[in-house]
Amino acid sequence: MPENPHDYSGLCFMGGPMSVNDPLPWIEQSCALIRTAVAAGIPVIGHCLGGQLMSKALGGEITRNPVKEIGWGNIFGESHAVGKHWLGDLAGQSGNVFHWHGETFSIPNGATRLLSSPDCANQMFALGPHLAMQCHVEMTPDMVARWCEDWTTEVQGAADQPSVQTPEQMANELSSRLPGMRRLSEQLYSVWIRGLTR
Repeated sequence: MPENPHDYSGLCFMGGPMSVNDPLPWIEQSCALIRTAVAAGIPVIGHCLGGQLMSKALGGEITRNPVKEIGWGNIFGESHAVGKHWLGDLAGQSGNVFHWHGETFSIPNGATRLLSSPDCANQMFALGPHLAMQCHVEMTPDMVARWCEDWTTEVQGAADQPSVQTPEQMANELSSRLPGMRRLSEQLYSVWIRGLTR
């Protein structure tokens, strides 16, 4: 774990199978690094667990989502000024993203919600140049196929929930859903990259 975010133009935190609430030593180290970077204006971006780390670091809470979200799902983009800045054409519109989570974050004080879904109110938030995502806009076909290998373990006790797709459903919807999500990811990453100072 790097100690000094000033050595970097920005910090990116990815997902993982653990919970931010687990007693793992690197979680508080990650949160401290995020707080230092945010205070210094060094852009931070987080995906799923990474977004949860950002929320916790900034005073939010991580709790169990009412249902698990696994697979492709609809989202709605906020139409306020911050939403338009980050989401571009998706602001005020519906779209789709890939989900793989059972917990969710709250929106920290001072941050702005950008996306919501029918089964998870807080899918994304921004705070200045920092972006936290509950959803997975980074997915590729190979990643979807690989994650589906763990589907049985991941959805234990929740396979019959409407928010959980089967591997077959995910594969069948890949070609129709991926292009829209790719446009969203390019929009989000382009805005975040513009915030890098060096």
